[in-house]
Amino acid sequence: MEGEALEGVALEDQVKLLTTELNGLSISASKKMSFRGRLGDASKRVVVWKKQMVASRTADILEQCLAAAAATEGTKVVVRADFGVDGKIAKSVTAAFGKKIKDKALMILTADVDADKFMVVACAPKSLKDVDCKAWVVASTEGTNGKGGGKKDTAQFTIPGVSHMDAVMEKAKTF
Repeated sequence: MEGEALEGVALEDQVKLLTTELNGLSISASKKMSFRGRLGDASKRVVVWKKQMVASRTADILEQCLAAAAATEGTKVVVRADFGVDGKIAKSVTAAFGKKIKDKALMILTADVDADKFMVVACAPKSLKDVDCKAWVVASTEGTNGKGGGKKDTAQFTIPGVSHMDAVMEKAKTF
């Protein structure tokens, strides 16, 4: 199959295209089964590639957050790390940050420019009693029509309009 030499996004696009074309073909059931098996193998390679990309991106963002924590004097770290509005990456980064940094809260702002929205995620170790993540995020996103929720130790909001990002970041830093 031509797709066996492809990787990443190109492979994913080709699998989608070929799957759609295969479904519309009038060929024997045994040939369709054979092609579906090969497409299934290619789909598994796409899943492995996506997991590797998420792990790599998560590690990069974590390093950025740890560097910001080292450079921050207070108990609150605010970082802009644009990885789209991806809750899985945000959760992975905040969990890993919490394991490494026990005395600081983290707020990440991340934009999806194409969708014109951004996400604000905050986390704090339970031992850090003076930071309420939900209050921090609510105060920072006030007046932006953001939606979300959280608790004292974690909060997540999605805000329409990337243009609000700088203002939210400034409010977060001064909270």
